Amino acid sequence: MIVSLIVSNDSIKVKPPYIINSNIVKLIASISEKIGAVNASFLNKPSPKLRKQNKIKTIHSSLKIEGNTLTEEQITAIIENKRVIGPQKDIEEVLNAIEIYENLEQFNPHNEKSFLKAHQILMSNLIEKAGKYRNQGVGIVKGSKVAHVAPPFENVPFLMKNLFDYLKNSEEIELIKSCVFHYEIEFIHPFLDGNGRMGRLWQTLILMEKYPVFEYLPFETLISNNQEKYYNALSESDTSGNSTKFIEFMLNVIDMSLRELLNFNNRTFDEKDRLDYFVSLKKMEFTRKDYMGVFKDISSATASRDLKKGVEINLFEKIGEKNKTKYKLIFRKTFINPK
Repeated sequence: MIVSLIVSNDSIKVKPPYIINSNIVKLIASISEKIGAVNASFLNKPSPKLRKQNKIKTIHSSLKIEGNTLTEEQITAIIENKRVIGPQKDIEEVLNAIEIYENLEQFNPHNEKSFLKAHQILMSNLIEKAGKYRNQGVGIVKGSKVAHVAPPFENVPFLMKNLFDYLKNSEEIELIKSCVFHYEIEFIHPFLDGNGRMGRLWQTLILMEKYPVFEYLPFETLISNNQEKYYNALSESDTSGNSTKFIEFMLNVIDMSLRELLNFNNRTFDEKDRLDYFVSLKKMEFTRKDYMGVFKDISSATASRDLKKGVEINLFEKIGEKNKTKYKLIFRKTFINPK
């Protein structure tokens, strides 16, 4: 499918150009299969501990791409209100990102005002007029060469309006629309600074509306580890005049991120971690087989010991005996972690 820029006397309608090729179709099928496996394995809403770890990885990776020097350990300390020594700008970037990523549900991915509000928070105390579109021309220089010249600033408001129209009204699937939106933000470059982190943030919001797992999936880590390929994909799309290469790159990143989640090495969990994680899934009634379906690398004997411990500390109630044994989750406002 090819879409293009349509110009009329009354308005300019942006239909971002891209082609759905066979590689993109294969990646979409692979991602859809993995999302199904994630849901079947009860991994679509990880434990609070894992959610916190993933949030830290997301913030660290997205800001690292932009040159932030703080480590995951320092970001953890900031979240825990501990004193951190580092460049004030880097600390400010982390504080702003924490406010955003701890309140993702407050932002509407289809709303332009929400988009501007997110930028205002993300870039607060970092640039003047955070949350407002740029009022001057910009270009991206790499080395001694101009890598990208953004559209004139006068065009930004209607380019963004039409990009949100595409997001709201296109019948394209969210996996594609999220990649297209991300690329177009980098191309339009609507702000003087913060465009990269806004593109990655908004792709997350678009995806998590349809697939909750993306709230906890730090695919920014893979982008950070493959920054050269990320920028090459942007450059190739600029050169070709469509976002196809970037869509392929991002879908591959998403596919790999989901694969890593599904291949998570559960053997690194101890008894306490497994029980804490399983309780967080809030599966009200289950069998030992269900338990082992979540922790695929443990033996039946280990699963039995875990469940026995869970019964002893009143996490579960045991019903029946032998092959008819089932367990019921004992629901309480605060779950007790096993020692």
